[in-house]
Amino acid sequence: MTEVNSPPRLGGWTRFVTARPRLSLLVALVLTALAVVAGSGVADRLGSGGWEDPTAQSTYATKALEREFPASQPNLLLLVDSGSASVDDPAVAAEADRLTARLASEKGVIGVGSYWRTKSPGLRAKDGHEALIAAHLTGDEKATNDTLDRIAPALRGTHGPVHVKVGGIVAVRHEMQTIIKEDLARAEMIALPVTLLLLVMVFGSAIAALLPLGIGIVAILGTNAVLRGLTEFTDVSVFAMNLTTALGLGLAIDYALFIVRRFREELSTGAEPLTAIATTLRTAGRTVLFSALTVAVSLAAMLVFPMYFLRSFAYAGIAVVLLAAAAALILLPAALLLLGHRVNSLDLRRLFRRSRPAQTPAQTPAQAQTQAPASGEDTAWARLANLVMRRAPFFALATAAVLVLLGLPFLGVKFGTADDRQLPAGAESHVVQQHIRDSFPGNPGGGLEVLAEGSATPAQYTAYKAEIARLPEVAGVDGPLVKGDSAYFTVLPKGEAVDSAAQRLVGELRSADAPFTTKVTSTAAVLVDSKHAIATRLPWAAALIVIVTLLLVFLLTGSVLIPIQAVLLNALSLTAMFGAVVWVFQDGHLSGLLGFTSPGSIETTLPVLMFCVAFGLSMDYGVFLLSRIKEEYDRTGDHNEAVRHGLQRTGGLITAAAVILAVVMVAIGTSRVTNTKMLGLGIALAVLMDAMIVRSLLVPAVMKLTGTATWWAPAPLRRFHDRFGVSEGGENPPRGAGPHQSAAPPRSATSHDVPADENGDGSPNESGGVRAIR
Repeated sequence: MTEVNSPPRLGGWTRFVTARPRLSLLVALVLTALAVVAGSGVADRLGSGGWEDPTAQSTYATKALEREFPASQPNLLLLVDSGSASVDDPAVAAEADRLTARLASEKGVIGVGSYWRTKSPGLRAKDGHEALIAAHLTGDEKATNDTLDRIAPALRGTHGPVHVKVGGIVAVRHEMQTIIKEDLARAEMIALPVTLLLLVMVFGSAIAALLPLGIGIVAILGTNAVLRGLTEFTDVSVFAMNLTTALGLGLAIDYALFIVRRFREELSTGAEPLTAIATTLRTAGRTVLFSALTVAVSLAAMLVFPMYFLRSFAYAGIAVVLLAAAAALILLPAALLLLGHRVNSLDLRRLFRRSRPAQTPAQTPAQAQTQAPASGEDTAWARLANLVMRRAPFFALATAAVLVLLGLPFLGVKFGTADDRQLPAGAESHVVQQHIRDSFPGNPGGGLEVLAEGSATPAQYTAYKAEIARLPEVAGVDGPLVKGDSAYFTVLPKGEAVDSAAQRLVGELRSADAPFTTKVTSTAAVLVDSKHAIATRLPWAAALIVIVTLLLVFLLTGSVLIPIQAVLLNALSLTAMFGAVVWVFQDGHLSGLLGFTSPGSIETTLPVLMFCVAFGLSMDYGVFLLSRIKEEYDRTGDHNEAVRHGLQRTGGLITAAAVILAVVMVAIGTSRVTNTKMLGLGIALAVLMDAMIVRSLLVPAVMKLTGTATWWAPAPLRRFHDRFGVSEGGENPPRGAGPHQSAAPPRSATSHDVPADENGDGSPNESGGVRAIR
C-alpha cells in the first residue's frame, strides 16, 4: 500500500488550481469587485418584452404603423373617471381637453387623441362615467420608460372633477420591470438565509456551508456583469435576472456540495489536503464539468429561437452555469487547500449531540474531526435501492403511469400572449386594462390592423374593404386612413381578441387578394407568428439538446442504452411540471391561494423556457447518479451492486441539492408577476419530482430491468469511448464485467484506500463514493 504521506500524483489541472491558492482567491476577489461595478444598474437596462418574432410580418407591420400612423398604435392610455358626473358634462369635458392638450405638448409623445375630440363610442365606457385619452410614446423601450417616468406623476391622480389612472402597453411593461426588481430583491432575502441554514444542516460545519454560498454569489455577480455588457449589443429581458439568481445559487451549491463533500470524505480517510484535492478534482470535478456542459447545452438551445425573451435566458443561463462551474473548479479547490482540515470548523451540530464518539488510537485529532459519525442514511438508501430492484417491473410501470397521469392536463393547453394580467390585481396599469375589458363597448384592443403598401386608387381601397368585410369572422371594417402610398384598415373580429377565430381571421386576411401589398398585425397576429416561429424551430432545438446530451452521456458511461434512457426518463420527469402549469396557471386552480389572475392561457414561450431549464437541471442530477454507478460498475463488474451502490452513495446528496434548489426556485416563485411565479414554482416541482421520484425509483427500476445489457456498445463505439471517453473513478479505471467485458482485475491501492473497518461504521470506503448526507 502506498503510504498516506507519499507525494500525491497531481494532474495538470490540479497543479494549476493549487499552485498559487492565495493569489487565485485574491484575483477572484478583485474580479468579483469589478463585476459588482460593471453589473450595477443592469436591471434598468433590461427590457420587459421580447415575446414576438422580430422577423415576423406582424412585427414589420407594427413598426410601420408606429412610424406612419402613430395614432393607430397607442401605447399609453389615460383612464379618466368623472365620478358621478357624465363624461359629457361641460366641466369634465373642459378638464379632459386640458389634459389632452398637456399630453400632446410633451416631448416624445405623438398621436394624441381622446373621446372628447373624436367622440368615438369605443373610447367611452358603457355607463358614461369613464372615457379614454390615448397617445403614442416614441422611441425604444428605455426611451418610452424615461418619458413615462417624466410625465406620469403629473397626469395621474385627481384633476378638478376627474380622476386619472395611467395604463397602456408602456405602463404595463414599466410596472412589470419595477415589480420584478422588487420581487427579485425579496426573493434573494428569502433564499440566502434559508439556503445557508440548509447547508449548515447538510454539512454541520458553518465554514463548509459558507463555501457553496460564496461560489453562488460569485456566479450571480459575474453573470450580472455579463448581462450588462450584452445590453450594449442586444436586447435582454428583465426576466433573465430571475434565472441568474436561481441557477447561480442552485447550480453553484450543487457543484460545491459535490466537491466539498468529496473533499471532506477524502480527508476522513487520512489523506493530506493536497492529495484530497487531487482525488476530488479527478472524480467529483469531472462530474461537475460534465454536468455543467449538459445544463449549458439545454440552455443554449434557446438561442435557436428569434424571440429575445428566450435568447435572454440562454445568455444568462450559459453565463451563470459556466461561471458557477469555473468557480467550483478553480476557486473552491484553492479555498479548500488553504482551509485543509479547518473546513470542518464551527461544527454547529455539536450543540445537538449529547456525546461524541471516542477517537480510535489510529486517528489523529484532525482525522477524528473529519470523521463523520455513523448514520443510518446510507443504509436507508441501500434498502430503498434493494426494494426498487426487487420489484422493478412494478416501480417502473407505476412511476411512469403516475408521471404520465400528472402530465395529462397539458393536453388541454391554450397558448396566448403576455398582457397586463401578468401583474397583480392592484397594479395601476392592470386596473386600467381590466376596466377597458369590462366597461367599454366592443372589443378594445382586439382589432386587427391591415397595413397596405403601394400606390392604389380610392376604388381599389373600397373594393378591398368590401372583400374583407365579407369574411365570416369579421364584425366590421374601419378605414382606410391613407398617407402617401400607405394606408391601413382596422378589422373588428366577432369574437375575442386572441381566440381561435381571431387567429383564423389573421390567416384569411393574409391570403385575401389585394392590388397592393398587405401585412396584418394585432395581438392575435403576434400570437400566430410566435407559434409559427416556435413550431418551426422547436425540432432544431430538441435535436441539439438530444444529440449533444446523448454524446456527453456516452462519453461518461461508454454505453449506448444509458444515454437513451437518460433522455427519455428526463423528459418523462417533466410531465408533472407541464401538467401543473396548465391546471394551476391556465385553468386558475389555486389562483386565490397563490395570488394571481389567470388569463386562461399560457404564454407561448414559457413551455419552451421551462423545458430547457428543467431538462438541464434533471441532467445535472442524472450525471451525478450515473457517474457513480459507472464508477462502481468499472470497479466490480456487478451491475446490480453498481446500481444499488450508486443510489446509496448519491441519493442523499442529490436530494439535498434538489431541496436547496427548490427553495431558491420557490423564493423566485413568490413573485407577483405570473410568468415569474409560474417559472419558479414549476421548475421547483420538476426538480423535486426528478430527484425524489425519477432518480430514486424510476432510474434504478429501469436499469434493473435492462440488466447488464445496459452497458452494451458496439465495438467501434467501445473503441471510440476508450480513446475519447472519461471516467470519474481515476485516470484509467479497469472495465467491469459486462456482456462484452471480462471481470475487472483487483483495484490497486491508492493513498485514499483504507480497510473496510476504518470508516467507523463497518462499511467500505470506495474511492469514488460520495457519502450520503450525514
